[in-house]
Amino acid sequence: MSIDERIERFQHMAEADPDNEMAHFSLGSALLQAGRGAEAAGAFERCIELNRDMSKAWQLCGEAMIAAGWSDKAAATLEEGWRIAATRGDRLPQEAMGEALLGLGREVPTLDEDQQAQAAQAATTDTGFTCARTGQAGTPLEGPPFKGPEGEWIAEHISQETWSQWIGQGTKVINELRLDLSRDEDSETYDQHMREFLGMPDPA
Repeated sequence: MSIDERIERFQHMAEADPDNEMAHFSLGSALLQAGRGAEAAGAFERCIELNRDMSKAWQLCGEAMIAAGWSDKAAATLEEGWRIAATRGDRLPQEAMGEALLGLGREVPTLDEDQQAQAAQAATTDTGFTCARTGQAGTPLEGPPFKGPEGEWIAEHISQETWSQWIGQGTKVINELRLDLSRDEDSETYDQHMREFLGMPDPA
């Protein structure tokens, strides 16, 4: 599937369900990959409106703004996202945003006392598992959701929270596209949507 086809598909998802944060996140990711920074930033901003705690969306929104040439706006976004990531214990997005700020010639922000307390609380409840899709700390799956290497990849990289979001989104995909999963071509279409939603690598 070409990048333009992926963008069109995610645009359809986002338009069909404007409050679906992951549809906007996936659209932003595809637009950013296509080098369409300004449009990607808009998609990530909508995702953040729906879920301010999604640290990865703040990170990618800042990167999209940098790609669009909006340095000041990117810095403000990255600073706010850094603080949110820090208070949630989302270490990987926090580190990435800190590096992006330094790349802009800006200082990494600091936390006030309340934010430091939140960060300390997050550290005590950290499961040690970070969802590869959202960059958020989450609950690991008890095991692969189905057999095979893709099921194992999901168990290793995707949180229970994100997997539950896909189950809801997958139902919409089946209904909107009128898929019959007993047919091989429809089953492959469903699997492709799942891979895109979860940010999975294409099968070898």
